[in-house]
Amino acid sequence: MLTFGLAFSAQAADKVTIQLKWVTQAQFAGYYVAQDKGYYKAEGLDVTIKPGGPDIATPQVIAGGGADVIIDWMPSALASREKGVALVNIAQIFNRSGMMLTCRKDSGIRSPSDFRGKTLGVWFYGNEYPFLSWMSKLGIPTTGGSNGVTVLKQGFNVDPIFQKQAHCVSTMTYNEYWQVVDGGLSPSELVVYKYENQGVATLEDGLYVMEKNLNKPAFVNKMARFLRASIKGWKYAANNPDAAADIVLENDDTGAQTEKHQRRMMREINKLVAGQPQGIGYLVPADYERTVSVLMSSDSTPVITKKPRGAWSHKIWDAM
Repeated sequence: MLTFGLAFSAQAADKVTIQLKWVTQAQFAGYYVAQDKGYYKAEGLDVTIKPGGPDIATPQVIAGGGADVIIDWMPSALASREKGVALVNIAQIFNRSGMMLTCRKDSGIRSPSDFRGKTLGVWFYGNEYPFLSWMSKLGIPTTGGSNGVTVLKQGFNVDPIFQKQAHCVSTMTYNEYWQVVDGGLSPSELVVYKYENQGVATLEDGLYVMEKNLNKPAFVNKMARFLRASIKGWKYAANNPDAAADIVLENDDTGAQTEKHQRRMMREINKLVAGQPQGIGYLVPADYERTVSVLMSSDSTPVITKKPRGAWSHKIWDAM
């Protein structure tokens, strides 16, 4: 790997804006750590981290020139690409999916075959496709009835499982699952099904840029430095989870996050980032192909109608 830091130290820092997929939390710790520890500065970068939220669609932000790089889940990114926003995955930070279905044990659910006749909470806006693919794989209709499942369009909370509007709700291993536990349902009262274990997981937090920018040597150089510093931040978070969570908390301008939740989240996030044989951020082509297959295999309207071309690149990785 080349070293750019010293070469750029005497020049004006290159500006980089990254748009997060969600609010400030440990899900994005590597970037906040890289900023806090001066890793970006050492690479000659002036990085702005923009938090996301329920009303912020990262593909729209980058298409409108509001960011140089965004974090998105691959289903959303590929759907956007098919619609004309030429996003390209330049690094895959999460090695595995954190999505799962969390069910009340008192619902009688002991295996996926018990889903029939039940109501399941599902996130939409692109997050429903792994679920629909899973049901298709199981041969379970999603149109209700005793032989199928009733799909409840779930908000970004877990209220339906407490109000018994749904027997199961969508959760992430690092966030909503713990909201269920903190809300009063102990792990012994729950049964969980990780999408990763069901063979229908799709890739989640990846870094995406606009395709046209990959033809610009200066941009490639800048993003290579950004990726290297970010990976260094993720490695620090893996080795120092509590300190990394504290850095996230310091950057939470809303004051909504708590130390307990962020420290716990950090440990769960590290499990999703770890395990890439080639190193953090390397997109394994087979994982990409699996995601495409899942997105095109649903019996309902597929999120993408044809196999994408040029939707990922190792150009930035190779330039590090």
